[in-house]
Amino acid sequence: MMMVRKSKGLSERHLKILALLQEYSENEGYPPSIREIGERTMITSTSVVNYYLEQLEKWGYIERDRRISRGLRVVPEKIAELGNTLHTAASTAASVINDFLKVPVIGRIGASLPIPTPASDFSYYGAEESVDIARSMLPAKKVDGLFALEVQGDSMIDAMVNDGDIVIMRKIENNSEARNGDMVAVWIADNDETTLKYFYKERDGYRLQPANPTMQPIMLKSTARLEIKGKVVMVIRKVGAMSM
Repeated sequence: MMMVRKSKGLSERHLKILALLQEYSENEGYPPSIREIGERTMITSTSVVNYYLEQLEKWGYIERDRRISRGLRVVPEKIAELGNTLHTAASTAASVINDFLKVPVIGRIGASLPIPTPASDFSYYGAEESVDIARSMLPAKKVDGLFALEVQGDSMIDAMVNDGDIVIMRKIENNSEARNGDMVAVWIADNDETTLKYFYKERDGYRLQPANPTMQPIMLKSTARLEIKGKVVMVIRKVGAMSM
């Protein structure tokens, strides 16, 4: 069996990262974020991703501009030296990429006291910000209408949703789609505030229940104007691990 000889010092992870950077350059027109690199190369720590990027920069395979977001680019001359080695890694990376959905990160959501708009008006992130989710992690019926929000606060810690986590939401067109016990993003129109809570419709109104024993639920009358923006279908931890 013939084996492809790798360039000195380059591990399989180095090659996967380079292949991913090359793939993004050719197909997306911009480089992946540190989080996206970790997710697509199965590296759960952003510090480990940075470690590999620093090595690739030191060896001349990439250039970095730390003053800007996504400030990464491959060095074509060095990439050309890898030849078939990188091509093989790129084929593997492409098969992995095809299994991912790109979900836009459209803003922040409060998970403590409700956050007044426009502080939580879902416009904190730029249009290019997104996270990548493996299709295999989501039932087919939950693929459409997905968006992501960054969590602020600790009212949902007992539901394993912490400050700084990313929640993947499925858009809800009508409040009637929400069921009791669903974790939802709610816009309270009367106060112009948004919050992330468990939703309960009760006889005389609504209860927005935190998952933190130190916090009280938000009680709203049946006449309150509220709009459920989406239901949580997945949580992405700050270190990159996924659940729910």
